[in-house]
Amino acid sequence: MEAGAVLLLLFALSGIASTVSFYGGSISFMPPQKMTDGTFKVTFHQRENGRSNCQDQSSYTCETGVCTSFDKLRVLQTDQDGTGQGRWCQSEGHTAATILTNKTSFSLRDSGCCWVSNVKGKTNWTAHAELDLGTRSDSYSLNSCPVTTTVSSLRVPQNCFSRFRLLAHDPDGDDVSCRFTSDAAVPSNFTLDETTCTLTSTGQVGVGVHVFEIALEDFPTKNITLTYADGTSVNWEASDVNSPPLCTVKLQFSMEILPPIPNCEAGYVQPMFLSTTPSHGDVLHAIVGQKFQLHAQAQAHHASIIDFQVSGPQNMTKAFNDDTNGKAEVTLSWTPQQSDLYRFVPVCFTAETNETQSDMRCVVVTVTQASITQGKATVECSPNKMMVALEKASMPGIDENYLKLRDLSCSLTSNATHIMGIISFSTCGTKVEDKGDFIVFKNEILSYELPTEIVIRRKSVKIDFSCQFPKTISISSYFSLHKSDYIFTESSFGSFGYTFEIFRDSNYTNKVEARAYPVEVKLLEKIFMGIQAESELPNVKLFVESCKATPNENPDNPLSYDLIKNGCAQDETLVVHPSNLTSFNFEVQAFKFTGNFDQVYITCSVILCEAGSPFSRCAQGCLKDPSRRRRRGLSRETVSHYVTQGPLQFVSQAVLNAAVDNNDVGIKKSDTPAAVTPPPDTKSSEGGWGIKEVLNTNISTAVFASGFLVSLVLMAVIVRYLSRKRTAEDRKSLIVSGWEN
Repeated sequence: MEAGAVLLLLFALSGIASTVSFYGGSISFMPPQKMTDGTFKVTFHQRENGRSNCQDQSSYTCETGVCTSFDKLRVLQTDQDGTGQGRWCQSEGHTAATILTNKTSFSLRDSGCCWVSNVKGKTNWTAHAELDLGTRSDSYSLNSCPVTTTVSSLRVPQNCFSRFRLLAHDPDGDDVSCRFTSDAAVPSNFTLDETTCTLTSTGQVGVGVHVFEIALEDFPTKNITLTYADGTSVNWEASDVNSPPLCTVKLQFSMEILPPIPNCEAGYVQPMFLSTTPSHGDVLHAIVGQKFQLHAQAQAHHASIIDFQVSGPQNMTKAFNDDTNGKAEVTLSWTPQQSDLYRFVPVCFTAETNETQSDMRCVVVTVTQASITQGKATVECSPNKMMVALEKASMPGIDENYLKLRDLSCSLTSNATHIMGIISFSTCGTKVEDKGDFIVFKNEILSYELPTEIVIRRKSVKIDFSCQFPKTISISSYFSLHKSDYIFTESSFGSFGYTFEIFRDSNYTNKVEARAYPVEVKLLEKIFMGIQAESELPNVKLFVESCKATPNENPDNPLSYDLIKNGCAQDETLVVHPSNLTSFNFEVQAFKFTGNFDQVYITCSVILCEAGSPFSRCAQGCLKDPSRRRRRGLSRETVSHYVTQGPLQFVSQAVLNAAVDNNDVGIKKSDTPAAVTPPPDTKSSEGGWGIKEVLNTNISTAVFASGFLVSLVLMAVIVRYLSRKRTAEDRKSLIVSGWEN
C-alpha cells in the first residue's frame, strides 16, 4: 500500500464451486491478532448464498509461503427457504489463518461458477478481500475491516424499487465508502451512493435478476500512524483523498426485480417493520456463554407474512409467530462461544410473503466477555431536539469525566444526581432511522479512552436513548385520530418540524383536541386550519406551495380538489389570515366529494426558506407558470414536505336537515362550489340518474307522481265548487237585503 510494502495476493481456488446457482456472498473478519511468536492470526467468516443446498461452499486459500497455517473449519447451513421449494439458502464457514509478520498487508481471492441466471448473462464470479497489517496509533491495535452481508434472496416489485440500504459498519469508527468493483457489470438504471452505501434507481429498472459486486472500504476520519512488524511506519492523512483504504471487502448479491404491483405503500402488500424492531445499522451486544435474542415484528394489511429470511451466524435459531391482523414476528436466538469473543457479527433479515418481501434490515452484534454497563436515563422529546438525564445512582463506580456522546463536540453537564445533555436531531452524531411506523432519532452516551492510555480500569458504558415520532403519511385507513407533529432533517437546515391543526374559530388559538377527531362539520361551514413551522434556525420563513383535498388519507388519490396550487389560491372561498413568518393560517368553506364519500383529508406541501432571500421559492409566491420556478440551489431552502390533517367527517343528511330546521346553517344549492360537487349528469349511465331513467325503473315513484296529479285535479274541482257556492250565497244575500230595504 506504501513504498516498501509488499502486497501478497492469494490466488483463486483450483476447483469450481459446486453451487451452480450462486446468489452472492460476503466475508467478515474478526479483529486480527498479533501472536507472541510474532505471527498474525486472521480469522474470518464466509457466507455464501445459493439455491437448494449451500453447505458445499467454495473456499479461500492461502498462497504458498504466506501462511504458516490455514485451517478451514466446518461449514453449516444457517437458513433456507421454509416453503420446501428450495428457492434459496445460506451457509457460513469459519477459517483461521496464521500470517508471516514480514508483510504489511494481507489479501484473499476466491472465484467460482455460476451466477444465478441474470439479465446481464454474467456467469463467473470472483471474491476479494484485503487488509492492512499495521498497528493504528489511535487504538494501538490492528485495523478492523467493514462489516457487511445480505440475506440470500432479495425481491422487490419493479414499481416499488426506490432505494436499498447496505450494511456498512466499521468497528473502528472509520468512514466506509462503497463502490462498484472494476470487474462488475453495473445493472442499468441503478446507481450507488458511495457515502451512504445506498443503491438507488435512476430510471425504471428491468424485470429479472440483477447481480451486484460492490467493494466496501474504510478510511480513518483523523490522521493516524500505522506501524508494521518490521519496524517501519506510515503516516496516514485523513485529508489525502488519494490515500488507499485500510481494508477492502467485496460484497456480492443478487436481486430479483418482480413485475409491478398495484400498491407500493409500505404495510399494504409489502411488509413493513414495526417500531419494536431494531433499527438498520444498530449495534447490539452479546455476552459469551449467554443467550442473545433479537426480536423483529412486521405487518402487511393485505398479504400474509409466511416467514422471515435471516442472514446470521452458525447455530442461530429463529421462532416465527403470526396473528390474524397481518402482523408477524420472529425471535432470533444465539449463544456466542469463547471463540466468538470480540467478533462483530452481521445479522440481516426480511419479512417474506409469497408475492414479495419487506425492506432488508441489518444490525451488528458485538460479542463481549462481560456485560456493558447500562444506566437509567429519561428522555424528553421536542420537535427538533431531545433532552436526556442519566441517573448517577444507576451507574455506581462510573467516572463521568470519561463519558461522551457520539460526537465529542457536544458536551454533557452534570449536577449532584444526574448527567444531562441537550441534543439536536441534526448534530451531536444523532442518527435518523425509518422504523416503518415511526421515525426515530437516536444517540448514545459512551465511555471513551484517551489516545495516550496504555491500560484502563474503568468500566465500559453504553446508554442508548432516542425519540420517535409517527410517520408523516402512509397511515392506514382505519386511523382516524388527530395527526401528530411532522419532523424532518436536512443537512443545510438541520432538524425542523411542522404542526398542522384545525381550530375552532378565526382567532387560531383554540385548536380542536385530538380526542375530537374525526372533526364533524356541515356543508358550507367555515373550517379554520393552521400550519406552524419550528426550526433550529432563527431566520426562516414558511411557504405553503400547495394544498389539496382527498376523500381518504392518500395524497396521491386521483380524486382530489386543489385549494392552493403553485402558491396560488384555487378555491374561491379560501381566505388566508395574517400571521408571522413561520405560520400559515387559512379558512375554507366545507365541502364534500360527489359520490359515497363522507370524509375529507387536507394535504399541504410546505417549504422553509431563508427569510429575506430574493431567489427563494418563498419570495416567488404565486407562480401561474411553474416552469419559471428558480432552481433550489440559488437560495437556501428545504425540499417540499407533505403534511396531512383530517379527517373532516360530514354529518348525515338527517342531522344536516335538523340543523337547517333549527336555522343553524343556511344552505343554498347555488352556493356549493361547482368544481367540487357538480350537478349529476342526466345522460351518463355512470353518473346521476335522469328523470326518464328514474320513472322507467322506479314504479313506486311513477305511482306516487300519478296520485299526486290526481290529487291536484280533485283539489282544483273542489276549490272551484266551493268558490261558486260562496259566490251564489253572497249574491243571494245581496238580493234578500235589497228586498228588505
